Amino acid sequence: MSDREYLHLNRVKGDLIVLEGVKNAAYGEILNITLEDGKKRNGKIVAVQGDKVVAQVFQGTQGVSTNNVAVNFTGKPLEIPLSIDILGRQFNGLGQSVDGIGPIYSSKRYNVNGRPMNPVARSYPRDYLETGISAIDSLMTLIRGQKLPIFSGNGLPHNELAAQIVRQASVKGEESNFAIVFGAMGIKHDDADFFRQSFEGSGVIERVVMYVNLADDPAVERISTPRCALTAAEYLAYEEGMHVLVILTDITAYAEALRELSSAREEVPSRKGYPGYLYSDLATLYERAGMVLDKKGSVTLLPILTMPNDDITHPIPDLTGYITEGQIVLSRDLAKQNVYPPINVLPSLSRLMKDGIGDGFTREDHDEVSSQLFSSYSRVQEVRSLAQIIGEDDLSELDQKFMAFGKAFEERFLTQDQDEKRTIEETLDIAWEILSILPKEELERLSPKMIDKYYCGE
Repeated sequence: MSDREYLHLNRVKGDLIVLEGVKNAAYGEILNITLEDGKKRNGKIVAVQGDKVVAQVFQGTQGVSTNNVAVNFTGKPLEIPLSIDILGRQFNGLGQSVDGIGPIYSSKRYNVNGRPMNPVARSYPRDYLETGISAIDSLMTLIRGQKLPIFSGNGLPHNELAAQIVRQASVKGEESNFAIVFGAMGIKHDDADFFRQSFEGSGVIERVVMYVNLADDPAVERISTPRCALTAAEYLAYEEGMHVLVILTDITAYAEALRELSSAREEVPSRKGYPGYLYSDLATLYERAGMVLDKKGSVTLLPILTMPNDDITHPIPDLTGYITEGQIVLSRDLAKQNVYPPINVLPSLSRLMKDGIGDGFTREDHDEVSSQLFSSYSRVQEVRSLAQIIGEDDLSELDQKFMAFGKAFEERFLTQDQDEKRTIEETLDIAWEILSILPKEELERLSPKMIDKYYCGE
Protein backbone atom coordinates (compact mmCIF):
# COMPACT_ATOMS: atom_id res chain seq x y z
CA MET A 1 0.00 0.00 0.00
CA SER A 2 1.26 3.44 -0.89
CA ASP A 3 1.94 5.68 2.09
CA ARG A 4 0.50 8.63 0.15
CA GLU A 5 -3.15 9.44 0.50
CA TYR A 6 -4.92 11.94 -1.76
CA LEU A 7 -7.84 13.81 -0.20
CA HIS A 8 -8.85 15.98 -3.15
CA LEU A 9 -10.06 15.10 -6.64
CA ASN A 10 -9.68 17.59 -9.46
CA ARG A 11 -12.67 16.33 -11.38
CA VAL A 12 -15.45 13.74 -11.41
CA LYS A 13 -16.87 12.86 -14.82
CA GLY A 14 -19.22 9.90 -15.27
CA ASP A 15 -17.43 6.89 -13.75
CA LEU A 16 -14.06 8.65 -14.04
CA ILE A 17 -12.11 10.58 -11.41
CA VAL A 18 -9.13 12.83 -12.17
CA LEU A 19 -6.26 13.54 -9.76
CA GLU A 20 -3.32 15.86 -10.32
CA GLY A 21 0.08 16.08 -8.63
CA VAL A 22 0.42 12.29 -8.48
CA LYS A 23 3.89 10.74 -8.60
CA ASN A 24 4.95 7.22 -9.65
CA ALA A 25 1.50 6.10 -10.77
CA ALA A 26 1.24 3.28 -13.36
CA TYR A 27 -1.37 2.42 -15.99
CA GLY A 28 -3.68 -0.36 -14.76
CA GLU A 29 -2.83 0.24 -11.07
CA ILE A 30 -5.65 -0.41 -8.60
CA LEU A 31 -6.86 2.34 -6.26
CA ASN A 32 -8.63 2.05 -2.92
CA ILE A 33 -11.24 4.79 -2.50
CA THR A 34 -12.79 5.57 0.91
CA LEU A 35 -15.90 7.77 1.09
CA GLU A 36 -16.83 10.14 3.91
CA ASP A 37 -19.23 7.59 5.41
CA GLY A 38 -16.49 4.93 5.52
CA LYS A 39 -17.73 2.93 2.53
CA LYS A 40 -15.01 1.66 0.23
CA ARG A 41 -14.76 1.41 -3.55
CA ASN A 42 -12.07 0.37 -5.98
CA GLY A 43 -10.77 2.00 -9.11
CA LYS A 44 -8.31 1.36 -11.89
CA ILE A 45 -5.98 3.86 -13.56
CA VAL A 46 -6.94 4.12 -17.23
CA ALA A 47 -4.68 7.03 -18.25
CA VAL A 48 -1.50 8.71 -16.98
CA GLN A 49 -0.47 12.09 -18.40
CA GLY A 50 2.55 13.50 -16.56
CA ASP A 51 1.41 13.98 -12.96
CA LYS A 52 -2.28 13.74 -13.92
CA VAL A 53 -4.08 10.43 -13.40
CA VAL A 54 -7.47 9.36 -14.77
CA ALA A 55 -9.07 6.40 -12.98
CA GLN A 56 -12.35 4.55 -13.47
CA VAL A 57 -14.33 3.62 -10.35
CA PHE A 58 -15.64 0.04 -10.50
CA GLN A 59 -18.75 0.71 -8.44
CA GLY A 60 -19.50 4.07 -10.11
CA THR A 61 -19.07 7.61 -8.77
CA GLN A 62 -22.54 8.16 -7.34
CA GLY A 63 -22.13 10.06 -4.05
CA VAL A 64 -18.52 11.01 -4.88
CA SER A 65 -17.53 14.68 -4.94
CA THR A 66 -14.11 16.30 -5.30
CA ASN A 67 -13.76 16.77 -1.51
CA ASN A 68 -15.38 13.78 0.24
CA VAL A 69 -13.00 10.94 -0.65
CA ALA A 70 -9.58 9.57 0.28
CA VAL A 71 -7.65 7.78 -2.48
CA ASN A 72 -4.83 5.32 -1.83
CA PHE A 73 -2.65 3.85 -4.59
CA THR A 74 -1.93 0.13 -4.10
CA GLY A 75 1.07 0.03 -6.44
CA LYS A 76 -0.31 -3.19 -7.96
CA PRO A 77 -2.48 -4.14 -10.95
CA LEU A 78 -5.67 -6.16 -10.51
CA GLU A 79 -4.68 -9.51 -9.01
CA ILE A 80 -6.82 -12.53 -8.13
CA PRO A 81 -6.10 -15.50 -5.82
CA LEU A 82 -6.21 -18.88 -7.57
CA SER A 83 -6.12 -22.52 -6.51
CA ILE A 84 -7.62 -25.78 -7.75
CA ASP A 85 -10.64 -24.92 -5.54
CA ILE A 86 -11.94 -22.46 -8.19
CA LEU A 87 -13.49 -25.43 -10.04
CA GLY A 88 -17.25 -25.41 -9.55
CA ARG A 89 -17.27 -21.80 -8.34
CA GLN A 90 -18.81 -18.56 -9.66
CA PHE A 91 -17.13 -15.14 -9.54
CA ASN A 92 -17.95 -11.64 -10.73
CA GLY A 93 -15.98 -9.81 -13.42
CA LEU A 94 -13.29 -8.80 -10.91
CA GLY A 95 -12.67 -12.33 -9.69
CA GLN A 96 -14.63 -11.90 -6.43
CA SER A 97 -16.75 -14.82 -5.22
CA VAL A 98 -20.52 -14.33 -5.72
CA ASP A 99 -21.79 -17.86 -5.00
CA GLY A 100 -22.04 -17.44 -1.22
CA ILE A 101 -19.34 -20.03 -0.47
CA GLY A 102 -16.69 -17.48 0.44
CA PRO A 103 -13.41 -16.24 -1.06
CA ILE A 104 -10.63 -18.38 -2.51
CA TYR A 105 -7.72 -18.70 -0.08
CA SER A 106 -4.35 -18.98 -1.78
CA SER A 107 -0.82 -17.86 -0.98
CA LYS A 108 -0.44 -16.78 -4.62
CA ARG A 109 -2.12 -13.89 -6.40
CA TYR A 110 -2.01 -13.58 -10.19
CA ASN A 111 -1.93 -10.45 -12.37
CA VAL A 112 -5.01 -10.68 -14.61
CA ASN A 113 -3.21 -8.94 -17.48
CA GLY A 114 -1.08 -12.06 -17.96
CA ARG A 115 2.26 -12.26 -19.68
CA PRO A 116 2.82 -12.42 -23.45
CA MET A 117 3.60 -15.95 -24.60
CA ASN A 118 6.93 -16.24 -26.38
CA PRO A 119 6.12 -17.59 -29.89
CA VAL A 120 9.23 -19.80 -29.71
CA ALA A 121 7.84 -21.44 -26.56
CA ARG A 122 4.56 -22.36 -28.26
CA SER A 123 3.83 -25.98 -29.07
CA TYR A 124 1.95 -26.61 -32.36
CA PRO A 125 -1.66 -27.72 -31.65
CA ARG A 126 -2.54 -31.16 -33.06
CA ASP A 127 -5.03 -33.08 -30.89
CA TYR A 128 -8.71 -32.36 -31.45
CA LEU A 129 -11.28 -31.43 -28.85
CA GLU A 130 -14.67 -33.12 -29.30
CA THR A 131 -17.75 -30.90 -28.84
CA GLY A 132 -20.34 -33.56 -29.71
CA ILE A 133 -21.77 -31.25 -32.39
CA SER A 134 -21.56 -32.77 -35.88
CA ALA A 135 -21.03 -29.60 -37.91
CA ILE A 136 -18.17 -28.41 -35.69
CA ASP A 137 -16.43 -31.77 -35.14
CA SER A 138 -16.47 -32.81 -38.80
CA LEU A 139 -16.22 -29.58 -40.83
CA MET A 140 -14.43 -27.05 -38.59
CA THR A 141 -12.73 -29.31 -36.05
CA LEU A 142 -11.65 -27.57 -32.86
CA ILE A 143 -7.99 -28.34 -32.09
CA ARG A 144 -6.63 -28.17 -28.54
CA GLY A 145 -4.81 -24.86 -28.11
CA GLN A 146 -6.73 -23.17 -30.95
CA LYS A 147 -8.70 -19.92 -30.88
CA LEU A 148 -11.91 -20.40 -32.91
CA PRO A 149 -14.58 -17.67 -32.63
CA ILE A 150 -18.33 -18.11 -33.15
CA PHE A 151 -19.85 -15.27 -35.23
CA SER A 152 -23.50 -14.92 -34.28
CA GLY A 153 -26.23 -12.26 -34.36
CA ASN A 154 -28.85 -10.90 -31.99
CA GLY A 155 -31.61 -13.43 -31.40
CA LEU A 156 -29.63 -16.43 -32.68
CA PRO A 157 -29.12 -19.38 -30.30
CA HIS A 158 -25.45 -18.75 -29.47
CA ASN A 159 -26.15 -18.99 -25.72
CA GLU A 160 -27.75 -22.42 -26.18
CA LEU A 161 -24.81 -23.50 -28.36
CA ALA A 162 -22.27 -22.25 -25.79
CA ALA A 163 -24.08 -24.10 -22.97
CA GLN A 164 -24.24 -27.29 -25.06
CA ILE A 165 -20.51 -27.14 -25.81
CA VAL A 166 -19.78 -26.69 -22.08
CA ARG A 167 -21.95 -29.72 -21.24
CA GLN A 168 -20.57 -31.96 -23.99
CA ALA A 169 -16.95 -30.98 -24.69
CA SER A 170 -14.33 -33.58 -23.88
CA VAL A 171 -10.75 -34.60 -24.63
CA LYS A 172 -10.42 -38.32 -25.37
CA GLY A 173 -8.28 -40.04 -22.78
CA GLU A 174 -8.13 -36.89 -20.63
CA GLU A 175 -11.74 -36.71 -19.40
CA SER A 176 -10.76 -36.35 -15.74
CA ASN A 177 -8.14 -33.74 -16.61
CA PHE A 178 -10.47 -31.42 -18.51
CA ALA A 179 -11.93 -28.12 -17.27
CA ILE A 180 -13.99 -25.28 -18.71
CA VAL A 181 -13.67 -21.59 -17.86
CA PHE A 182 -16.80 -19.66 -18.79
CA GLY A 183 -16.56 -15.85 -19.01
CA ALA A 184 -19.72 -13.83 -19.64
CA MET A 185 -19.68 -10.07 -20.32
CA GLY A 186 -22.73 -7.83 -20.20
CA ILE A 187 -25.28 -10.66 -20.16
CA LYS A 188 -28.82 -10.33 -18.78
CA HIS A 189 -29.79 -11.85 -15.43
CA ASP A 190 -32.04 -14.48 -17.07
CA ASP A 191 -29.18 -15.54 -19.38
CA ALA A 192 -26.86 -15.89 -16.37
CA ASP A 193 -29.52 -18.04 -14.64
CA PHE A 194 -29.91 -20.13 -17.83
CA PHE A 195 -26.18 -20.91 -17.96
CA ARG A 196 -25.93 -21.71 -14.27
CA GLN A 197 -29.00 -24.00 -14.28
CA SER A 198 -27.82 -25.68 -17.49
CA PHE A 199 -24.45 -26.54 -15.96
CA GLU A 200 -25.93 -27.65 -12.64
CA GLY A 201 -28.67 -29.71 -14.27
CA SER A 202 -26.24 -31.67 -16.42
CA GLY A 203 -23.77 -32.30 -13.60
CA VAL A 204 -20.79 -30.58 -15.26
CA ILE A 205 -20.68 -27.65 -12.81
CA GLU A 206 -17.87 -29.37 -10.84
CA ARG A 207 -15.44 -28.83 -13.74
CA VAL A 208 -16.66 -25.34 -14.72
CA VAL A 209 -15.36 -21.99 -13.42
CA MET A 210 -17.72 -19.06 -14.11
CA TYR A 211 -16.78 -15.37 -14.33
CA VAL A 212 -19.98 -13.42 -14.88
CA ASN A 213 -20.37 -9.70 -15.55
CA LEU A 214 -24.04 -8.72 -15.77
CA ALA A 215 -25.53 -6.05 -18.00
CA ASP A 216 -26.09 -3.71 -15.02
CA ASP A 217 -22.54 -4.15 -13.70
CA PRO A 218 -19.94 -1.42 -14.38
CA ALA A 219 -18.40 -1.25 -17.88
CA VAL A 220 -14.86 -1.18 -16.50
CA GLU A 221 -15.53 -4.54 -14.80
CA ARG A 222 -16.52 -5.88 -18.24
CA ILE A 223 -13.00 -5.14 -19.45
CA SER A 224 -11.49 -7.16 -16.60
CA THR A 225 -13.84 -10.17 -16.93
CA PRO A 226 -12.15 -11.98 -19.87
CA ARG A 227 -8.74 -11.28 -18.33
CA CYS A 228 -9.78 -12.89 -15.04
CA ALA A 229 -11.17 -15.89 -16.96
CA LEU A 230 -8.01 -16.32 -19.06
CA THR A 231 -5.76 -15.94 -16.00
CA ALA A 232 -7.71 -18.74 -14.28
CA ALA A 233 -7.40 -20.87 -17.43
CA GLU A 234 -3.63 -20.31 -17.61
CA TYR A 235 -3.31 -21.31 -13.96
CA LEU A 236 -5.29 -24.55 -14.45
CA ALA A 237 -3.42 -25.38 -17.68
CA TYR A 238 0.17 -24.57 -16.82
CA GLU A 239 0.27 -25.11 -13.05
CA GLU A 240 -2.32 -27.87 -12.61
CA GLY A 241 -1.64 -29.56 -15.99
CA MET A 242 -5.26 -29.51 -17.17
CA HIS A 243 -6.72 -29.08 -20.66
CA VAL A 244 -8.92 -25.98 -20.46
CA LEU A 245 -11.62 -24.76 -22.84
CA VAL A 246 -12.37 -21.05 -22.39
CA ILE A 247 -15.73 -19.77 -23.68
CA LEU A 248 -16.13 -15.98 -23.71
CA THR A 249 -19.50 -14.40 -24.52
CA ASP A 250 -20.12 -11.75 -25.72
CA ILE A 251 -16.99 -10.12 -27.17
CA THR A 252 -19.21 -7.41 -28.71
CA ALA A 253 -20.28 -6.31 -25.21
CA TYR A 254 -16.58 -6.18 -24.26
CA ALA A 255 -15.75 -4.01 -27.30
CA GLU A 256 -18.71 -1.71 -26.53
CA ALA A 257 -17.35 -1.22 -23.00
CA LEU A 258 -13.93 -0.45 -24.48
CA ARG A 259 -15.53 2.14 -26.77
CA GLU A 260 -17.42 3.68 -23.83
CA LEU A 261 -14.22 3.94 -21.80
CA SER A 262 -12.29 5.38 -24.77
CA SER A 263 -15.00 8.01 -25.30
CA ALA A 264 -14.93 8.98 -21.61
CA ARG A 265 -11.17 9.46 -21.89
CA GLU A 266 -11.79 11.71 -24.92
CA GLU A 267 -9.57 9.65 -27.21
CA VAL A 268 -9.73 10.11 -30.99
CA PRO A 269 -12.14 7.43 -32.30
CA SER A 270 -11.45 5.08 -35.20
CA ARG A 271 -13.88 2.95 -37.27
CA LYS A 272 -17.49 3.23 -36.00
CA GLY A 273 -16.29 5.04 -32.88
CA TYR A 274 -14.16 2.17 -31.57
CA PRO A 275 -10.68 3.06 -30.30
CA GLY A 276 -7.79 2.72 -32.73
CA TYR A 277 -6.19 0.12 -30.46
CA LEU A 278 -9.17 -2.30 -30.65
CA TYR A 279 -7.09 -4.75 -32.75
CA SER A 280 -4.16 -4.88 -30.33
CA ASP A 281 -6.52 -5.01 -27.33
CA LEU A 282 -8.41 -8.02 -28.73
CA ALA A 283 -5.05 -9.64 -29.54
CA THR A 284 -4.02 -9.39 -25.86
CA LEU A 285 -7.02 -11.67 -25.14
CA TYR A 286 -6.97 -14.09 -28.06
CA GLU A 287 -3.22 -14.70 -28.07
CA ARG A 288 -3.35 -16.07 -24.53
CA ALA A 289 -4.72 -19.33 -25.95
CA GLY A 290 -2.27 -22.02 -26.93
CA MET A 291 0.05 -24.76 -25.74
CA VAL A 292 3.49 -24.27 -24.20
CA LEU A 293 6.49 -26.55 -24.76
CA ASP A 294 7.26 -28.80 -21.77
CA LYS A 295 3.84 -28.03 -20.21
CA LYS A 296 1.17 -30.70 -20.13
CA GLY A 297 -1.89 -28.44 -20.18
CA SER A 298 -3.49 -26.37 -22.93
CA VAL A 299 -5.80 -23.35 -23.27
CA THR A 300 -8.35 -23.51 -26.09
CA LEU A 301 -10.42 -20.38 -26.72
CA LEU A 302 -13.95 -20.20 -28.14
CA PRO A 303 -15.00 -16.51 -28.11
CA ILE A 304 -18.59 -15.72 -29.12
CA LEU A 305 -19.53 -12.38 -30.66
CA THR A 306 -22.81 -11.01 -31.98
CA MET A 307 -22.27 -9.17 -35.26
CA PRO A 308 -24.14 -5.81 -35.23
CA ASN A 309 -26.77 -5.96 -38.02
CA ASP A 310 -25.32 -9.40 -38.99
CA ASP A 311 -22.47 -7.49 -40.67
CA ILE A 312 -19.38 -9.72 -40.91
CA THR A 313 -17.34 -6.69 -42.10
CA HIS A 314 -18.06 -4.83 -38.83
CA PRO A 315 -14.79 -3.95 -36.98
CA ILE A 316 -15.29 -6.54 -34.21
CA PRO A 317 -15.72 -9.70 -36.38
CA ASP A 318 -13.35 -8.24 -38.99
CA LEU A 319 -10.46 -7.76 -36.55
CA THR A 320 -11.27 -11.00 -34.73
CA GLY A 321 -10.96 -12.88 -38.02
CA TYR A 322 -7.44 -11.51 -38.52
CA ILE A 323 -6.22 -12.69 -35.11
CA THR A 324 -7.93 -16.08 -34.76
CA GLU A 325 -7.56 -19.38 -36.62
CA GLY A 326 -10.90 -19.62 -38.41
CA GLN A 327 -14.52 -18.96 -37.49
CA ILE A 328 -17.90 -20.66 -36.96
CA VAL A 329 -20.68 -18.57 -38.56
CA LEU A 330 -24.32 -18.89 -37.46
CA SER A 331 -27.03 -18.32 -40.10
CA ARG A 332 -30.29 -16.45 -39.53
CA ASP A 333 -31.86 -18.21 -42.55
CA LEU A 334 -31.12 -21.65 -41.11
CA ALA A 335 -32.45 -20.56 -37.70
CA LYS A 336 -35.74 -19.54 -39.39
CA GLN A 337 -35.96 -23.09 -40.79
CA ASN A 338 -35.68 -24.46 -37.22
CA VAL A 339 -32.21 -25.87 -37.88
CA TYR A 340 -30.26 -26.10 -34.62
CA PRO A 341 -27.41 -25.36 -34.38
CA PRO A 342 -27.84 -23.02 -37.39
CA ILE A 343 -24.21 -23.23 -38.52
CA ASN A 344 -23.57 -21.86 -42.00
CA VAL A 345 -20.80 -24.24 -43.01
CA LEU A 346 -19.67 -22.53 -46.23
CA PRO A 347 -18.12 -19.37 -44.69
CA SER A 348 -16.99 -21.34 -41.61
CA LEU A 349 -13.56 -22.92 -41.32
CA SER A 350 -10.86 -24.09 -38.93
CA ARG A 351 -7.35 -23.31 -40.17
CA LEU A 352 -5.70 -25.83 -37.82
CA MET A 353 -8.11 -28.66 -38.62
CA LYS A 354 -5.95 -30.33 -41.31
CA ASP A 355 -3.22 -31.28 -38.80
CA GLY A 356 -5.53 -32.73 -36.14
CA ILE A 357 -7.80 -35.09 -38.11
CA GLY A 358 -7.45 -38.36 -39.99
CA ASP A 359 -5.97 -41.72 -39.05
CA GLY A 360 -4.59 -41.68 -35.50
CA PHE A 361 -6.59 -38.58 -34.54
CA THR A 362 -10.25 -38.95 -35.60
CA ARG A 363 -10.87 -41.46 -38.43
CA GLU A 364 -9.09 -42.20 -41.71
CA ASP A 365 -11.92 -40.84 -43.90
CA HIS A 366 -12.44 -37.55 -42.01
CA ASP A 367 -10.41 -35.27 -44.29
CA GLU A 368 -11.98 -36.55 -47.51
CA VAL A 369 -15.53 -36.60 -46.10
CA SER A 370 -15.16 -33.01 -44.88
CA SER A 371 -13.92 -31.84 -48.28
CA GLN A 372 -16.75 -33.68 -50.10
CA LEU A 373 -19.45 -32.25 -47.81
CA PHE A 374 -18.21 -28.70 -48.46
CA SER A 375 -18.07 -29.33 -52.22
CA SER A 376 -21.50 -30.97 -52.47
CA TYR A 377 -23.25 -28.42 -50.24
CA SER A 378 -21.71 -25.62 -52.32
CA ARG A 379 -23.26 -27.25 -55.41
CA VAL A 380 -26.61 -27.37 -53.57
CA GLN A 381 -26.62 -23.54 -53.35
CA GLU A 382 -26.18 -23.29 -57.14
CA VAL A 383 -29.00 -25.79 -57.78
CA ARG A 384 -31.32 -23.94 -55.38
CA SER A 385 -30.66 -20.67 -57.19
CA LEU A 386 -31.50 -22.41 -60.49
CA ALA A 387 -34.68 -23.93 -58.99
CA GLN A 388 -35.90 -20.45 -58.04
CA ILE A 389 -35.70 -19.46 -61.71
CA ILE A 390 -36.98 -22.53 -63.60
CA GLY A 391 -38.88 -24.35 -60.84
CA GLU A 392 -37.89 -27.50 -58.98
CA ASP A 393 -39.90 -29.82 -61.25
CA ASP A 394 -37.83 -28.82 -64.30
CA LEU A 395 -34.49 -29.64 -62.69
CA SER A 396 -32.47 -32.53 -64.07
CA GLU A 397 -32.48 -35.85 -62.23
CA LEU A 398 -28.97 -35.17 -60.93
CA ASP A 399 -29.89 -31.68 -59.72
CA GLN A 400 -32.89 -33.13 -57.87
CA LYS A 401 -30.55 -35.54 -56.10
CA PHE A 402 -28.45 -32.56 -55.00
CA MET A 403 -31.63 -30.90 -53.71
CA ALA A 404 -32.40 -34.06 -51.73
CA PHE A 405 -28.82 -34.11 -50.43
CA GLY A 406 -29.10 -30.45 -49.32
CA LYS A 407 -32.32 -31.15 -47.44
CA ALA A 408 -30.85 -34.25 -45.75
CA PHE A 409 -27.65 -32.35 -44.90
CA GLU A 410 -29.61 -29.64 -43.05
CA GLU A 411 -32.24 -31.88 -41.44
CA ARG A 412 -30.17 -34.93 -40.49
CA PHE A 413 -26.55 -33.79 -40.32
CA LEU A 414 -26.66 -30.15 -39.13
CA THR A 415 -29.75 -30.54 -36.96
CA GLN A 416 -29.41 -32.19 -33.58
CA ASP A 417 -31.06 -31.84 -30.17
CA GLN A 418 -29.57 -29.54 -27.53
CA ASP A 419 -28.87 -32.57 -25.33
CA GLU A 420 -27.65 -34.83 -28.16
CA LYS A 421 -23.95 -35.62 -28.08
CA ARG A 422 -22.56 -37.34 -31.17
CA THR A 423 -19.17 -39.02 -31.28
CA ILE A 424 -16.96 -38.29 -34.29
CA GLU A 425 -17.65 -41.84 -35.55
CA GLU A 426 -21.43 -41.28 -35.41
CA THR A 427 -21.02 -37.94 -37.17
CA LEU A 428 -18.96 -39.43 -40.02
CA ASP A 429 -21.40 -42.34 -40.39
CA ILE A 430 -24.29 -39.86 -40.82
CA ALA A 431 -22.17 -37.96 -43.36
CA TRP A 432 -21.72 -41.14 -45.43
CA GLU A 433 -25.47 -41.87 -45.28
CA ILE A 434 -26.36 -38.50 -46.79
CA LEU A 435 -23.44 -38.53 -49.27
CA SER A 436 -24.78 -41.87 -50.51
CA ILE A 437 -27.83 -39.99 -51.86
CA LEU A 438 -25.49 -38.79 -54.61
CA PRO A 439 -24.10 -41.03 -57.39
CA LYS A 440 -20.55 -42.29 -56.86
CA GLU A 441 -19.26 -40.37 -59.89
CA GLU A 442 -20.26 -37.06 -58.25
CA LEU A 443 -18.07 -37.75 -55.21
CA GLU A 444 -14.83 -36.55 -56.79
CA ARG A 445 -13.27 -35.56 -53.44
CA LEU A 446 -13.45 -39.13 -52.15
CA SER A 447 -10.90 -41.80 -53.07
CA PRO A 448 -12.11 -45.13 -54.56
CA LYS A 449 -10.73 -46.86 -51.45
CA MET A 450 -12.94 -44.80 -49.11
CA ILE A 451 -15.99 -45.14 -51.37
CA ASP A 452 -15.60 -48.93 -51.44
CA LYS A 453 -15.33 -49.05 -47.65
CA TYR A 454 -18.01 -46.58 -46.53
CA TYR A 455 -20.40 -45.75 -49.41
CA CYS A 456 -23.86 -47.14 -48.63
CA GLY A 457 -25.86 -46.11 -51.72
CA GLU A 458 -26.86 -48.20 -54.70
